[in-house]
Amino acid sequence: MADRYLIRTFGCQMNEHDSERIAGLLQSDGMEQTGDADEADVVVLNTCCIRENADNKLYGTLGHLKSLKQRRPHLQIVVAGCLSQKDRALVLERAPHVDVVLGTHNVHRTAELLEQRRRTGAAVVEVLDADEVDDVDLFPSALPVVRERGHAAWVTIQVGCDNTCAFCIVPAVRGPESSRPFADVVDEVRRAAAEGVTEVTLLGQNVNSYGRDLTLALRSGERPDAAHLAGPAWAASVPRVRPLFADLLRAVGSVPGIRRVRYTSPHPKDLRDDTAAAMAQVPSVCEHLHLPLQSGSDRVLAAMHRGYTSARYLERLAAARSTVPDLAVTTDVIVGFPGETAADAECTLEVAAEAQFDAAFTFIFSPRPGTEAADLPATVPHEVSVERLTRLRSVVERSSLRANRARIGLDEEVLVEGRSKRDVDRLTGRTRQNRLVHFPAGTPLRPGTYATVRITDATQTHLSGELVEVLSPPTHRTRIPVAAG
Repeated sequence: MADRYLIRTFGCQMNEHDSERIAGLLQSDGMEQTGDADEADVVVLNTCCIRENADNKLYGTLGHLKSLKQRRPHLQIVVAGCLSQKDRALVLERAPHVDVVLGTHNVHRTAELLEQRRRTGAAVVEVLDADEVDDVDLFPSALPVVRERGHAAWVTIQVGCDNTCAFCIVPAVRGPESSRPFADVVDEVRRAAAEGVTEVTLLGQNVNSYGRDLTLALRSGERPDAAHLAGPAWAASVPRVRPLFADLLRAVGSVPGIRRVRYTSPHPKDLRDDTAAAMAQVPSVCEHLHLPLQSGSDRVLAAMHRGYTSARYLERLAAARSTVPDLAVTTDVIVGFPGETAADAECTLEVAAEAQFDAAFTFIFSPRPGTEAADLPATVPHEVSVERLTRLRSVVERSSLRANRARIGLDEEVLVEGRSKRDVDRLTGRTRQNRLVHFPAGTPLRPGTYATVRITDATQTHLSGELVEVLSPPTHRTRIPVAAG
C-alpha cells in the first residue's frame, strides 16, 4: 500500500496555494492523501507567522504529533512555510521530533528532503533566501497541483514585497518583490481552464504593483495582451514597456472557459484607475475588491509606513466604486498598534463608518520579532485593544448587514462549493461579490456548478435563498470535499 500524507495549512491564500503544490509533489512521488493523522506516514504543517497565535498553533499541533510519533516512529513530520522561514533551526530546538524544516522558497524540494531524511536518518533543515533559488523555483505555480476545489485555482503572479510596513514580517520571509513572467501566468490559466477550472484567484503580496520589474517588447503605442504573449519575440529595436496589473486582468479574463477572476491583495497606495477600469470592462473579473485599510488615523498610518492618508484611501475607494458597478469592498484593520490613542481609535471608527465596508478582517496588533513595530514603545493595554476591537466590529457589522439586506429579492449567480458542514440540508456557494450564500439542497448540485439563487434573507455574515435555475454544471474531473460553512 502506498504511503499516505496529511497537510494542515495555517495562514493566507499563499499558504493554501503552496499546500496544493506540496500535495502535487507528494502524489507525484507515489503517495496518497488522507484526512486522518493516525493513518498518515507524512504530516506537513504549512505555517504562517503574521500573528503570534500562529506560533502557538504550530507548537501546540507539534506537541500533539509528538505522542503520535512515539506510537508510530516511522511517521515523518514536515514544517514548511513562513514560520519555518523565520525561525529556521529554532523549530528543531523546540520540537526535536520534527524531521524536515523547509522555507517559503524551496517548496519544490519537499519530496527530496523527505527522501534525504529517510536515507541519512538525520533531521533536515533547508531554509533558503530568495536570492539562493532560481527564478522558476520562486513561483510554486510551476509545480504539480492537487486542488482542494477542482473548479478553482490559485495562480501566483508575484512573490515577496518591497513595502516597509512596520507591523509586517512578510518581506523578511517571502523576500523582495518579484513578478512572474506575464506569459507564464496566462499559460497556467489556460492549462487550468483546460482541466475544468472556471474560477482563478491571482495571488501576490501587492498584486497591483505587478509588472514594475518586468518589461515586454511591443510595437509603439501598444499594450500587452494574450495574443502578444504567444508569438515570437519582437525585434530588439522595438520599444519595451512594463506590463500593468490591468493588462494581466484583461489577458487572464480573456482565457476561454474562465468564468470568474479574483485577486488578492492590492495595496491602497498602488491602486490605479486602470485596474478599476479593467474590473468594470472585463466580464469575468468579479465585482469584489479587498482593500486593506489597517487604520483610519493618519498618525498611525504614518507610523505603520502605509504610504497614504485616510482621505486618500477614501478617495481611491470612491473612485473604484464609481467605476465598477455593484462593487463589494472588504478590508483588514489592526487595532492597538503601539502608540494608538483613543483619538486614533475614534478616527478608525469614523473611516470605517464612512467606507461602509461589506466585511472586514479585524485584528488586535500582535508584535512580530524582526519587525519595526515589535520594538516600538507605548504598547496599548490588551483590555483597551479588546474594547476598541469590539466597537470596530460593531461598526463593520452594521454596514455588512445593511449591504447584505440590500441583496434580498435579487437573483444572484452563485458558484456552488458543496454542502454546508453546519447543515447538510443546505448547499453553500459564493456570489461574484464573494458573499456567502446558503440555500436548500433539494436539488443535488456538485461543487463547481453555477446556479441562480433568489435571495430571501440576510445576516451580517451570509445570504439565504432559493434555487431558481442551474446555469452550468461543473467541468472539472476531481473529487471535491464538503465545503466549509
